[in-house]
Amino acid sequence: MTVVKKGAIARWVDQPEAGIRFYLLFGPDVAQSRALGTRLVSALGANRFMIISNSIKADPAALADEAGALSLFGGKRVIWIEPAGEEIADGVTALLEAPAPENPVVAIAGDLKKSSGLRKLAEASPAALAFAAYLPEGQDADRMVIDVGRRHGLKIAPALAARIAASCGADQALVAQELEKLALYCDASPNSPRELDSEAMDAVGALQAEGNFLRLADLALGGDLAALLDELGRLSPGGSEAIPVMRSLQRRLLMLAPARARIERGESPASVLATFGRAMFWKDKDAIAKMLGRWTAADLATAAERSGKLERQLIFSDAPAAESLGEELLAVGRAASRRR
Repeated sequence: MTVVKKGAIARWVDQPEAGIRFYLLFGPDVAQSRALGTRLVSALGANRFMIISNSIKADPAALADEAGALSLFGGKRVIWIEPAGEEIADGVTALLEAPAPENPVVAIAGDLKKSSGLRKLAEASPAALAFAAYLPEGQDADRMVIDVGRRHGLKIAPALAARIAASCGADQALVAQELEKLALYCDASPNSPRELDSEAMDAVGALQAEGNFLRLADLALGGDLAALLDELGRLSPGGSEAIPVMRSLQRRLLMLAPARARIERGESPASVLATFGRAMFWKDKDAIAKMLGRWTAADLATAAERSGKLERQLIFSDAPAAESLGEELLAVGRAASRRR
């Protein structure tokens, strides 16, 4: 049984053991789970091979087959399932009972209860690893920023790390985006590290006048139209922030959806927030409670579909980014403002 604590997970993904064939990375901080899985893929020198969880549900033996298959183009593979849930449990059972596979499997799941069959399966097997990722707070968030910065070649003092953590809501995916941008500005790399200073932060950091990506998403989902309009006015005319903002909106929607679903199944908002709160940076909890009161699970799904569609349009077309972003966020904000 390999249930890994937060202080030890880095070793398991950076120096993977051959005997582990299934990695269950779950918990409310999906960005951290995804980052850990990506580190594992890199440590193995492998490529990701995506499998849809519903296909495993339909054919549980398919997971063991893919894990045991050799790549047609040579090289190592990691079988990647995201999002993963109880529907893959039979497939994981077959995987753990099969002969040693060629390729390990990584499953990125959301918050799984202790009663989860998938979680119990991973925690009970010596050939599996289970790790629960929670959004860090306080000094843990600062250390996360320092660690991510180190991988980008940045040396970050604790005070600046705290500033970055606060500006990004301790979301590791947003932190990584911000530090990648700062590393380019500082001409830093793992082989040529640089000290991050306040001047660089003021020049291109998340706290500059262009605004905070996650803050824009939260203002829209909270229905605060006046503040949203003010923040949109601070963005660059070219709309260079459009895709990061849309991805921030999608991450927030993915965070809200399971909590809202639990409320609609009959749980009280207070009890949901009491457990779901570990997924949130503490300063965001009041805003999250407000959003959960304004959105239904169905409407959150619709908003997620729309934001994903817009992101693809921004990437693959010549649509005016700033205008498209503003229209979508204002549409979300107006919808939220009607749900008082």
